Amino acid sequence: MAEQKGNAFQKQEVKGKKGGRYYKSIGLGYKTPKEAIFGNYIDKKCPFTGDVRIRGRILNGVVRKTKMNRTIVIRRDYLKYVKKYNRYEKRHKNMSVHLSPCFRDVNVGDTVTVGECRPLSKTVSFNVIKVFKAPGSQYKKGFQKF
Repeated sequence: MAEQKGNAFQKQEVKGKKGGRYYKSIGLGYKTPKEAIFGNYIDKKCPFTGDVRIRGRILNGVVRKTKMNRTIVIRRDYLKYVKKYNRYEKRHKNMSVHLSPCFRDVNVGDTVTVGECRPLSKTVSFNVIKVFKAPGSQYKKGFQKF
């Protein structure tokens, strides 16, 4: 069993008659990570091994912060049209997103795909479903691709 942090010892619910590790495909063309199938972590909020369904919006963003436990902050850049000047201005939004333990080594600067789910906490309503590693360069605070 993996090392668990917290007061209570968590067990994964056994669903079905086989009694093995429970995992599922979330559909939408996204594959279940191998760590979710063969790993031994327990996360009720994981879309692959928990009871959370992905429905609604699918978004992309760049990882800004990874300091919270199983939660990351992503930055979404976009352009807003200003009618008066007939031009676009750059804007961004930060979002808190649940990061399942099946995605290892997610660093600042990586691009992630997130899917909407039910509210998991006050600020978290999205779950990471795919990670794209950044090409070697460090993340800069400037405007990134959208």
